[in-house]
Amino acid sequence: MFGKKNEGGLMDVIRCDEPEYLVWKWRPGGAAANTTNKENAIRFGSSLRVKDGEVAVFVYKSGQDFIEGPHDKKIETANFPVLSSIVGVAFGGGSPFQAEIYFINLAGIIQIKFGVPFFDVFDPRFMDFGVPVAVRGTMTFKITNYKEFIKLHRLIDFDLEAFKTQVKDAVTKYTKGVVTNIPANFGIPVVQLGNRILEINDIVGNHLKSSLEGDFGITVTRVDIADLEMDKECDSWKELAKVTKNVAAKTTEAQADVNIQNMQDMQRINASNMEDSLRIQREELQHAQRMQTDSANFGLHQLNQQTKVAMAGADALGKMGAGGAMNMGGGMNPAGMMTGMMMGGAIGGNMAGMMGNMMQGVQQPGMPGAPPPAPGMAPPPPPAMQFQVAVNGQTMGPYDMNTLAQMVQNGQLTPQSQVWRQGMSGWAAAGTVQELGGLFAQNAPPPPPPPPAP
Repeated sequence: MFGKKNEGGLMDVIRCDEPEYLVWKWRPGGAAANTTNKENAIRFGSSLRVKDGEVAVFVYKSGQDFIEGPHDKKIETANFPVLSSIVGVAFGGGSPFQAEIYFINLAGIIQIKFGVPFFDVFDPRFMDFGVPVAVRGTMTFKITNYKEFIKLHRLIDFDLEAFKTQVKDAVTKYTKGVVTNIPANFGIPVVQLGNRILEINDIVGNHLKSSLEGDFGITVTRVDIADLEMDKECDSWKELAKVTKNVAAKTTEAQADVNIQNMQDMQRINASNMEDSLRIQREELQHAQRMQTDSANFGLHQLNQQTKVAMAGADALGKMGAGGAMNMGGGMNPAGMMTGMMMGGAIGGNMAGMMGNMMQGVQQPGMPGAPPPAPGMAPPPPPAMQFQVAVNGQTMGPYDMNTLAQMVQNGQLTPQSQVWRQGMSGWAAAGTVQELGGLFAQNAPPPPPPPPAP
């Protein structure tokens, strides 16, 4: 009863009270590492407290359990999936089990300073001049994917300072490699590296984030390059600055020549465009003037065309009179002559009406070329009403009212004749047209034949 104390027999409160840490192994009562068996013999029923932003890792021989904070419960098999499969029910939950407990700080931010001593950087255009460049800055990281971090590192006897040294060496190596290739890969001249530090900072930071995450399982949150120093006292810098200045001057001069040539080309193009625009405007104006002239002469042109048609019709009528069926002696054809006289009179009257209408249209105020009405004079009357007449399936006319009256007297127009004028929906019998009713009322029926002789 008074023998050696069994160190696995008391209940513990398992927690991490370290103010700053990245990975910390729990040891009871602040004991040193591996000085007591109790740190590897965890009693069921002990209280486990995990703060927000950290994770407790139980490491067994057969697996691991991860308890993310916040958590404050007693250790039971229900809370630990691995334990429930390796601890027998015969123990009744009262026996200690072998495990190591590590706390990983997920909220902790670790910052390291790094410095890359002078190394030569070459401009790909002038490979004979290597300029010494030094880089100094800081990098901040934390653990996000703790499972990946555990795969890459042994948690037993984890030394943060040794880990930071490993990360710092990797940062130095990657930074030197990236800066060395910036002139060739990103086109930044060596003499301008100091002036492009913000751009270079982003390039280096992106490379470090991807590389360190794969190598160490850490998340790089920030990279700050404080200084990118070049040895401007060395001969290589002076020679490179000289040749670069000459190239820049020639480039500026060439660019100025190109700008002047572009300006001259633009002026020539604008002048050509303006000339084309003026030519198009001049042609459009001439076309409009021709259209106005053609409109002014349209009435006279129509009159000339109708006159030619009338003359051709009169000539045809004369030939019809000369070639009729009833030829009396010396070639005289009374029926043909009568028909020719009747048609000639009708056409003549129609031509007179058309000429009057055309002249009236030509002289109508507002028409191009027409003189304005005299002061105090009444405006001209509206155009006379005209009808077209269907004769043997052909359209004749248009005829004004005077010509139609003559055709009624000559018997060429009867109430059954088909007529049409502008505004009518279709052909209609002349006797049904209201405007022509007066023509047939004035035409008395022919006298009755004389009585037969006794």
